[in-house]
Order: sequence, then C-alpha cells, then structure tokens
Amino acid sequence: MKKIKSIEEALSNIKSGMTIMVGGFLGVGSPELMIDGIIEKNINNLTLIANDTSFPGVNYGKLVEHKLLKKVYTSHIGTNPESGRQMHSGEMEIILTPQGTLVEQIRAAGAGLGGVITPTGLGTVVEEGKQIIEIDNKRFIVEKPLKADVAILRGAKVDKKGNVYYDLAARNFNPIMAMAADLVIVEADEIVEVGEINPNDVMTPHVFVDVIVKGGK
Repeated sequence: MKKIKSIEEALSNIKSGMTIMVGGFLGVGSPELMIDGIIEKNINNLTLIANDTSFPGVNYGKLVEHKLLKKVYTSHIGTNPESGRQMHSGEMEIILTPQGTLVEQIRAAGAGLGGVITPTGLGTVVEEGKQIIEIDNKRFIVEKPLKADVAILRGAKVDKKGNVYYDLAARNFNPIMAMAADLVIVEADEIVEVGEINPNDVMTPHVFVDVIVKGGK
C-alpha cells in the first residue's frame, strides 16, 4: 500500500471530536503543515495529548488560539497564556500531569499495558480521584494509558516504506506516540528511498506508520 499521501488526503483521517497526539516539545519536532491544515478545515472539539501547549502562534499552540480543543492532556501550559485563560474560563479542560508520568501513560498504551503505577504526585492534586494501591508498604498512584485516534508526528527523514529518523532533540515524544494511536501520520522534512536511512538510525520502524506527507524544513 502506498503510504505517501497529500496533506488533503491525510487530513481526511482527522474528524472533529477525535483524540489526537501531536509530537513535539514546545513546538520542536512538530508537524507544521498538518496543524495548519486542521486550523484551515476548522476540525474542532478535539482532545489533544501533547507534552505542552507550545507558544502563541507556534504549531499546536495555534490550536489553542483558534479554540479547536475541548480537552488537553499535558505536562505544562505556562508558555502559552491563552491555555491558562481558557482553562480558568472553563472553555477548555486541561489535565496537568507530571512529564515523566505523561510519557509513561503513552508508552503503556503502545505496549498494551493496563496502566502504570507511580509515587509521583502523592499528596498533591495529581492523586485526586485516582486509584491508590499499596505495594510493600509503599503507596502508588495508578495512572491509566493514554491512547489516541490519530498521532501526528514529524520526522527529519522518512523513507517511502515509513521508516523514520528524527533529528536530535526533535525526536522527543514522537517515537513513543507512534506506538499509541490507531492511525499514525508522519510529516517528513525529506522523503527518501528505502535503504537511504541507515538501519541503526531508524527510530520509528515502518510498521507503526500509516501515512506519510511531505513537509518542509
């Protein structure tokens, strides 16, 4: 099956009301063209799973500004004042989670686990409403897996089969999210022939990738 699609074809997989994961760390390693397409098509009422809410006017931070999100699972929102404003006004629900816990929840979904247990957040608002278990006289919070309908990622080099190489820190959440969604779309800075990426440099194997779109650097 040919995985390389147009932006328009890729966007047809994303519907209002879906849960999406977007790779990136404050916008670094994030799919610019796909985000702009979501805004242009006014795909709304989305639940976003992302490390942060980026900056105003930057990548998935723009989803906040255009009020396309109903709920966000994230580790911090401090770099985007609009996120805080919408949270306090009740326009958008934000589930704040310690960053290490957030990535483990995503990893748990990809691995088919029932969740993760962690002491992080005990005695704080993080534990409110969650199951607490005791192992060897120590208390842990049970954190459930986080899975998405669609993951939208960005790779520096992607071959025509779907093997992905991420450049330096742009790797961040992308490989973990590639395992935790029903459909995975990768926006590629460069699409290359199969074999042009050294197997040792493949960070997301092609079996996880469903759609490839040509992006830009």
